[in-house]
Amino acid sequence: MNNPAERLVDLLDLEQIELNIFRGRSPEESLQRVFGGQVAGQALVAAGRTTEGDRPVHSLHAYFLRPGRPGVPIVYQVERVRDGRSFTTRRVTAVQQGRTIFNLTASFHQPEQGAFEHQLPPRIAAPSPESLPTVAEEIKEHLGALPEQWERMARRQPFDIRYVDRLRWTEEEIKDAEPRSAVWMRAVGPLGDDPLVHTCALTYASDMTLLDAVRIPVEPLWGRRGFDMASLDHAMWFHRPFRADEWFLYDQESPIATGGRGLARGRIYDTEGRLLVSVVQEGLFRPYGERHMDAPTTSA
Repeated sequence: MNNPAERLVDLLDLEQIELNIFRGRSPEESLQRVFGGQVAGQALVAAGRTTEGDRPVHSLHAYFLRPGRPGVPIVYQVERVRDGRSFTTRRVTAVQQGRTIFNLTASFHQPEQGAFEHQLPPRIAAPSPESLPTVAEEIKEHLGALPEQWERMARRQPFDIRYVDRLRWTEEEIKDAEPRSAVWMRAVGPLGDDPLVHTCALTYASDMTLLDAVRIPVEPLWGRRGFDMASLDHAMWFHRPFRADEWFLYDQESPIATGGRGLARGRIYDTEGRLLVSVVQEGLFRPYGERHMDAPTTSA
């Protein structure tokens, strides 16, 4: 399976081992900890597999509790909290080697006609994604060639990511920079037609670049990092149907960073400027070399 999009769909295809209990693969990676978006996406799949009827996910709230180990399967235990006339609630606990590493609560809502509708316009007028270089192209342009580690990552990367403001490489480029970032993203190949797969794939992607906004005023986004960072908690609200294999704009900002923690907010739009998803995440930031980096999962 050479297509990264196909590998992502396969990663989200959990094995049901008992009623309300599912097992997900955790690929052997060079990362220190399991990628948080993977755990959140798989947990949401487990929750969705226990619901009936046409009830898409409308929100999720999650806590990353312990670091997951790459290469070790993760078991997802689903609690059927509520099955109401309009809403369904599920609570998922992710367990690896007998220890809880992640908790998620997801709510599903039967579609209904609203009495009114409004949304704020997008904050930025972003250029079209096709006019922007890929991350790999930007790295090649700056370094002259793609380093081997980035080439391996590019081959496995299930999403095409294009930075609206280009990458920042030097201290001068981040001088006086606001804690904001925006990227165009889409899966690198078709993801099929199951709406739950698209929702879980976008959940995976939502953890890839969000904490960039926290780092922008502190250090260049690419090159040697001065901080180890990890996701602490993650919340999402899904407003409209979408496909994760079509372009979406992820506008990100960080209103505050203090006490070793940084808060980031994200708004995800389609190419027509319709707000699809709202995201909030808090991350832990510590200088490399400090002990006690016991937070759960790594971001991208």
